[in-house]
Amino acid sequence: MSDACKSCGKSGSCSSQKEGKDCGEKAKSPEDLKLAENLGRIKNKIVVMSGKGGVGKSTVAVNIALALALAGKKVGLLDVDVHGPSIPRLLSLSGQQAHIEKDYIEPIPWSKNLWVMSLGFLLPDPNEAVIWRGPVKMGLIRQFLQNVAWGELDFLIVDCPPGTGDEPLTVMQLLGKEAKSVIVTTPQMLAIDDVRRSITFCKRTGNQLLGVVENMSGFVCPDCGKRHEIFKSGAGEQMAMDMGVPFLGRIPVDPELARAGDEGFAYIKVYPDSETSKIMREIVQPMLDMLPVTA
Repeated sequence: MSDACKSCGKSGSCSSQKEGKDCGEKAKSPEDLKLAENLGRIKNKIVVMSGKGGVGKSTVAVNIALALALAGKKVGLLDVDVHGPSIPRLLSLSGQQAHIEKDYIEPIPWSKNLWVMSLGFLLPDPNEAVIWRGPVKMGLIRQFLQNVAWGELDFLIVDCPPGTGDEPLTVMQLLGKEAKSVIVTTPQMLAIDDVRRSITFCKRTGNQLLGVVENMSGFVCPDCGKRHEIFKSGAGEQMAMDMGVPFLGRIPVDPELARAGDEGFAYIKVYPDSETSKIMREIVQPMLDMLPVTA
């Protein structure tokens, strides 16, 4: 039965076969097509994650997005930390409400080059706990990727909650193998032990690791420029070397970076000549190199 459908074995009566397809190649649902169309407008998808909470992952994600936007790239920043959406505060966008229509959501503009979406823009009461199980969270993440009107982007930066559970797994599955990851850690071994699992997670999902960022790595005195190893440093770089993944850089403890997060201003724009801003630009350079060179 040479003309039979390979999937169902039927000959002639299979609707998929009549269209020259196998059953396994059935037409995608309208939702899947819309997701693919939306993601098709985004050149690069970068997921910022960590196996450990409290390592400054959201701060790193925000400053990566800001550095890329300040370099003239079109950037979307998506916060999928359902239970602790901190991106609105970090960018002084708290209190903003996203405009929602039947089949699309408008992201919040931070600048002409940076658009942001977070559950924080959809909650009527910022003090209300979000008590959701996995399927609901997974549905929200799909809506953010499928229905937010991101438009044409050079980069979509996704800030995931800590761990290797529902949220990062859903993000990676929806974005597909072309999504790349940045792993954030601090130098303490307590963090390193958990962050190793994030690297293994990305290897299991088949997503490329752009590299590891070691945050809160020492302290550079703003007056004398001397470096002090408050929390020590180097363990993140050693972990990256041990696990065979790139190391992107060490971000020192910087009181002004902490103040920028509390007050919601763009550190890398306000302090462009600081040691921390210099390191941030070095961290995003491999991402900028992913774009084709234009004349």
